[in-house]
Amino acid sequence: MADVVGKIGWIGAGRMGAAMAARLVAADIAPLAWNRTRSKAEAIGCPVADTVAELRGCDVVFTMVSTSADLEEVLLGEGGLLADPERVPGTLVDCSTISEESSALVRAECLARGVDFLAAPVSGNGKVVEAGKLSIAVSGPFSAFQHVESLLGHIARSVTYVGEGDVSRLVKICHNLMLGVVTQCMAEITVLAERGGVSRAAFLAFLNDSVMGSMFTRYKSPAFVHLDYTATFTPLLLRKDFDLGLAAGHDLNVPMPLASLTAALVQQAVSSGRVGEDFAILLDQQAAASGISLKPEDTPVDDGLSS
Repeated sequence: MADVVGKIGWIGAGRMGAAMAARLVAADIAPLAWNRTRSKAEAIGCPVADTVAELRGCDVVFTMVSTSADLEEVLLGEGGLLADPERVPGTLVDCSTISEESSALVRAECLARGVDFLAAPVSGNGKVVEAGKLSIAVSGPFSAFQHVESLLGHIARSVTYVGEGDVSRLVKICHNLMLGVVTQCMAEITVLAERGGVSRAAFLAFLNDSVMGSMFTRYKSPAFVHLDYTATFTPLLLRKDFDLGLAAGHDLNVPMPLASLTAALVQQAVSSGRVGEDFAILLDQQAAASGISLKPEDTPVDDGLSS
């Protein structure tokens, strides 16, 4: 599919947003970018707008902001992208992690103005984006998805259309439930192996090269081996997604026994006060429950992102 013909706008140049927009730049597609801190947008290497209003004439505008409130402000606030109903973009693609309520509000406001709205939450972090291994789930009008599919393909390795409306938000929540359950499982079996005399590096090397290994287990292995809990996703954020996922299970009458157990352990991690670290601290929590104290292992570990 050929690239979209028309002007591209980009709102949000945090670590994720900047990395994603940079992939468009690398594909010779230079969006007009806006960010509250102008210097962050300038670092992307594309044209920079002084105001959000300058993006209203774009064919497609991407948003990647931190919170639901941020999205509503840049779209619907004074001087926002949708504030002038007479001059609006053709398609809005929101890649932010926001609530279903906020997504529904923005979708309704877009519909009222004749703007196609796509919810396109992502799986990955800045490092994953830079390695070209991001995944995106997209929902909304299928014709709008077809219109921007090639652009999304420059940003992500995997782009999946999952249906109408805001169902991609549910897909992202389901994904993050599995993220937590798998990490807790990794913590338990890694501690079991170490308690039996096997180094974490050796056990995880075996696991990652087996049929049970995955891109995620390989990516998380350096944190487990080196005990480097530099945050990529915090226990607070994971708790929020478990709350949303369990609520969805209740509303849809789907029993979630494993997710419920993991949610309690995630809450325990939050209650420990280590909320600024990565959720991989589930490993430390499991070790403490097993009566052992972990030490970093000085062993090189492949995170799988360079291959």
